[in-house]
Amino acid sequence: MAGLQEAGRLGIKPFDEANPVELRPNWTRNDVQAVISAAYRQVLGNEHLMENDRLEEPESLLAQGIISVRDFIRAIAESDLYRQKFLYPNFHVRFIELNYKHLLGRAPYDQTEIAYHLDLFLTKGYEAEIDAYISSIEYENSFGDNIVPYHRDFKTDHPGQRTVGFSRLLQLYGGYANSDRAQGQKQPQLTVAVAKNLPAPLSASKRVALSGPLGGARGDVYQLRVVRAASTRSPVVRQSVTEVLVSYDQLTTKLQQLNRSGNKVLSVTAV
Repeated sequence: MAGLQEAGRLGIKPFDEANPVELRPNWTRNDVQAVISAAYRQVLGNEHLMENDRLEEPESLLAQGIISVRDFIRAIAESDLYRQKFLYPNFHVRFIELNYKHLLGRAPYDQTEIAYHLDLFLTKGYEAEIDAYISSIEYENSFGDNIVPYHRDFKTDHPGQRTVGFSRLLQLYGGYANSDRAQGQKQPQLTVAVAKNLPAPLSASKRVALSGPLGGARGDVYQLRVVRAASTRSPVVRQSVTEVLVSYDQLTTKLQQLNRSGNKVLSVTAV
């Protein structure tokens, strides 16, 4: 959702400029290695991987064309390595937040999603919880069998996207050079925002880390820089950049209205 100018300030420019990593037909050995590296980086939350932690058998099967990229993603997410890094140290809801981020490339949108996955995990177990993401229609439509999952809500170009997802994903994001485990939070980060259906606020320390002013408090006012869609009534196709002031309470509603009207938000800045 951030424009190119704001992407650098928010720390998401590498995602904003990068194309999805895909294993296409007639791939080479280098293509497979690029997919393997991207898959580990995404599913393990940008953490450095030790050589002895690599999943040698799934890597070999992918390199031979026996399994798909989706199968390789599943192998990482179902591994003991993933459990040790994200299941055992964290509260259950934090684990679910990270699963959404790692496997669907977004944050949870509402309390119903968290409640569903929490019940699934507690009643049917770990593998059923992981499978619910990777075998979902959303995963199929977004990544299919050959694309490595990526952070989708930093852009506004995928079906079913909600504008509230941008601030939520930004809340879970620790910076391109950071990792999910290095952030050190074992408790869920989105509980209040999801329960009240609000954009996720960013703490002062998070604002500094991201080099951006996007945050949240009830009295805050935000300035939106918007590219207005050309009017259908005008014979001249012209776009104009305008600035809109909106309170924190109305931020999500305003973003949704702008999206539905075909406008593009270039930046969101706390005044």
